[in-house]
Amino acid sequence: MSSNDIIRLTKSDIKPASKTLALAFRHEPIFRYVIPDLNDREKISSHLFEISLRYCTSYGEVYATSPRLEGVALWLPSEYTEMTLWRIIRTSGLSFLKDVFLASKSQRKVYSRVMSFFDYASSLHKRYATFPHWYLMFIGVDPKFQGRGFGSKLLKFMLAQLDKEHLPCYLENGDERNVTIYEHFGFKVLEETKIPGTETKIWVMLRKI
Repeated sequence: MSSNDIIRLTKSDIKPASKTLALAFRHEPIFRYVIPDLNDREKISSHLFEISLRYCTSYGEVYATSPRLEGVALWLPSEYTEMTLWRIIRTSGLSFLKDVFLASKSQRKVYSRVMSFFDYASSLHKRYATFPHWYLMFIGVDPKFQGRGFGSKLLKFMLAQLDKEHLPCYLENGDERNVTIYEHFGFKVLEETKIPGTETKIWVMLRKI
């Protein structure tokens, strides 16, 4: 497996890439909190990932391990890490607002939890990363391809670019199993915390230069 296989995604790749990420995060603790109903999780998370992918293809960089999209990673430069309403509408269109306003009662609760989580994550980000950096927003591998090095391949590719630019990398991790993986790539835990009012943990991590 070579880093030469890495491809940068375009808008035409967004829908299949959102499905890869929805499968990858299906049992991740934060998504279990945000979307408790397993039957709804894949569909709703695909929509949420589609919004994030549209945002990141416009304001950042999105990579996959190959055209088969075994793994996908979303990256943002620090000046665009704040997903303002205007930026979301600019990249996702007014359909985003339509989805929110026409959502069912249970879906509105999901959106409320999503916004609550992102607000808290944003407060952590602003606290710990006050300098130029890149933000690893999401990285995920389709479960049928996990354990084959696809996630490491995506990390190595972008971190090599950041090393050349002498820029640090920031992330929030919601799965304890991934802490040691990120540490292997030079990340350090800045804080282990919980989403307010829940037992769902977040590990704030930074890779310095």
